[in-house]
Amino acid sequence: MDRRDNDIEFDFFDEEPATTEAQSSQSRVRLPRRGGRGPGLRGPAGPARGLTPLLRLLALIAIIVAALVFFGLLIQSCASTSRHDAYKGYMGKVGSIAQSSAADGAQVATDLTTPGVKVTDLASKLDGVAEQERQNVAAALRLDPPGKLRPENEDLIEALQLRVSGVQGLADTFRKTASSKASTDAALLAAPAERLLASDVIWDDLFRGPATTQMKSDGVSGVVAPESHFVTNQSLITEQSMVLVLQRLRGASTSGGTPTGIHGTNIVETKVSPGGQTLSSVTENTVTATTDLAFSVTVADSGDSQEVGIQVTLTIKKTQGAIVKTKTIDLINPGQTKTVTFSNLGQVPFAQRTTVQVDVAPVAGEHNTSNNKASYPVIFSLG
Repeated sequence: MDRRDNDIEFDFFDEEPATTEAQSSQSRVRLPRRGGRGPGLRGPAGPARGLTPLLRLLALIAIIVAALVFFGLLIQSCASTSRHDAYKGYMGKVGSIAQSSAADGAQVATDLTTPGVKVTDLASKLDGVAEQERQNVAAALRLDPPGKLRPENEDLIEALQLRVSGVQGLADTFRKTASSKASTDAALLAAPAERLLASDVIWDDLFRGPATTQMKSDGVSGVVAPESHFVTNQSLITEQSMVLVLQRLRGASTSGGTPTGIHGTNIVETKVSPGGQTLSSVTENTVTATTDLAFSVTVADSGDSQEVGIQVTLTIKKTQGAIVKTKTIDLINPGQTKTVTFSNLGQVPFAQRTTVQVDVAPVAGEHNTSNNKASYPVIFSLG
C-alpha cells in the first residue's frame, strides 16, 4: 500500500465525524417540540410545575393549623377538668365543715330547749359546742381554695368565727347571770345570739352566693357550694325570747326544781289535709283517705311561761294494731300557737267507725290537763 492510499484512508476517517455531527444537528433542528409549539415557547407543563409547591405549602399550613387547634382544644379540656376537680375537692371539704357546723347549731337549739335544764349545766354544754366550732375554724384555715375563691374563703372563716364568739358568749353570759334575777340579763344574751344569726347571713351572702356565681363564670358545673345554717329557730334568739329562756331556766334552778309561773298547753284544732276539713269531737267525721292523707294538730301555750320539748301523739285505732305517730314542738312562747303535721299514715281502716285521738304531753308545772286530749269519731272512705 503506498502513501496515497494511506492519505485517502486518513481523509475518510477525518471527515466522518463532521458528517455525523452535521446530521445530528440537522436532526435536532427538524424535531418538533411536544404540543406542536415552535422553538422558544413554553408549554403548559411549566405552570403546573410551579403550582405544585404552592399547593404543598398550603396543605402543610392547613395541617399545622389543624394540629394547633387540636392541641389547643386538648389543653383547654385538660385545664377545664383540672379546674372542675379543684372546685370539687375544695367544696367537698367545705361541705364537711358546713355539716359539722350546722349540727353544732342544732345542738345549741336542743340545749336551749331541754326541759328542766339548769343554767350552770347549760353553760357547760355550750362550752363544748363552742370548742367544736373552734375545730371547724381550724379546718377552714387549712383549706386551699381555688385562687378566685380566696376572698369567699375568708368570709367562710369569718362566719365560723362568729359562731364561736356567739356560742361562747352565750355560755359565759349564762354562767355570769346564773344567780341574778335581773330581767336586763336577757339583753346581754341577745348580743351573742345575734352573732349566730349574722354568721348565717355571711355564709349565704358572702360565701355561698359569690362562690356559686364564680363557678358558673368559670364554666364549672355539677359542683355545689354547700349551705350551713346555724340558727334553726330564729324566734329562739330574740331578746324577748331570751327573757323567757331566763325565766324558764331560773325556774328550773329553784329548790326542788319546781318551775315558777303558770304552765300549760291546750289543743286548738285538728284538721285533715288535703281539703282543710276541721274534725269535730262530738259528731261523726267522714274523711276521704287519699294517698297524701295527713292530720295537722294546732297547740297553744295557755300559760305565762315558755314551754319546750312538747310531745304530741296522734293515734288511729284499728283492729290489727293502731297507727301511732309522735311529733315534738321544740319551743312555744306564752299565747303562741304551733302546728304539727302527721303524714305517711299507712293503711287506715275503711268503711268502719274508728277514733282518731290526739294527746299533748303535760309540761312541767301544768295542773289542768283536761284540754290536752281530744278524740274524734271518724269513718274513712275512698271518696
